[in-house]
Amino acid sequence: MGLPLDNLVDVLKTAGEPTRFRLLALLAAGDLTVTDLTEILGQSQPRISRHLKLLAEDALIERYQEGAWAYFRLKQDGKAAVLVRTLLSAVSEEDPVLLRDGERLRTVKRLRAERAQTYFSHNASHWDELRRLHVSDKAVEAALLRLLGTSPIDSLLDLGTGTGWVLQLLSHLYRRAIGIDASRDMLSVARSNLDKAGITKASVRHGDILNLPVEGQDFDLVTVHQVLHFLDQPELAIAEAARMLRPGGRLLIVDFAPHTLEHLREEHAHVRLGFSHQVMTEWLNKIGMDVEEAINLEPGQDGALTVTIWLARDRRLLIANPGTAEAVAIA
Repeated sequence: MGLPLDNLVDVLKTAGEPTRFRLLALLAAGDLTVTDLTEILGQSQPRISRHLKLLAEDALIERYQEGAWAYFRLKQDGKAAVLVRTLLSAVSEEDPVLLRDGERLRTVKRLRAERAQTYFSHNASHWDELRRLHVSDKAVEAALLRLLGTSPIDSLLDLGTGTGWVLQLLSHLYRRAIGIDASRDMLSVARSNLDKAGITKASVRHGDILNLPVEGQDFDLVTVHQVLHFLDQPELAIAEAARMLRPGGRLLIVDFAPHTLEHLREEHAHVRLGFSHQVMTEWLNKIGMDVEEAINLEPGQDGALTVTIWLARDRRLLIANPGTAEAVAIA
């Protein structure tokens, strides 16, 4: 179904102003701040902010806060968003104004990547040390892809996204994705990695895993990769993750099996020394999730950590409500 005439005209008026169209083209390439956009377009911050406000009022872009910074991105869903993408696809790739904007955008992203790389380099030894303690990332990657299969995923939520590894790994499967992390430094790394991979259908945001800044029941798949062992009450994070799922949605958890490496508490801030299948199954069952599969990935060396992957599904089913266009969830 298309847009009503009045709405269609409003969207065309809003998107048709030259500066606003340039903003839409830039935001189609990733998340940017007002400062980024001001630098690229060479216009004042109040002027850019006014244009962004108009675009947001017509649901053409979305805004989210990250500390003192506000990020903007092109709206992913909705009839107006579809129309905007159609308009953007119709513009000439040789347009000199948009080409110049694109060059300045690449400069902004390059500076962003350099800042992220500086942080990552300072902390690389920490991650390398942990990687040596467990099975390789390649083995985890292969197991995740096998478990999830090849069916398309409409919407993905990655909790504790870190460097954005899951968002990159599964980019061929999902239509849209959001990564959440409590570290703004790690978010800068994730944004840089998404930029380098050319992934524009994923966004990362700052947030608390126990109080997520997104709408509930809006995702088909939620992933929690190597996060729970940092939490004092991981069962609360699992419950919050499950709250994000649509009926019948899946929850994928990757963490360590029970171990005795006590030095990880002091040296790497681990609160929990792994999780057993029994404990994880009890937590999941309590919140209406059934474990479909659980596998252990052995490290192949003595004294190293076993990585466990749990794939669970929401028990609710989504059925059509007879006589209406609505869908209802049933237990």
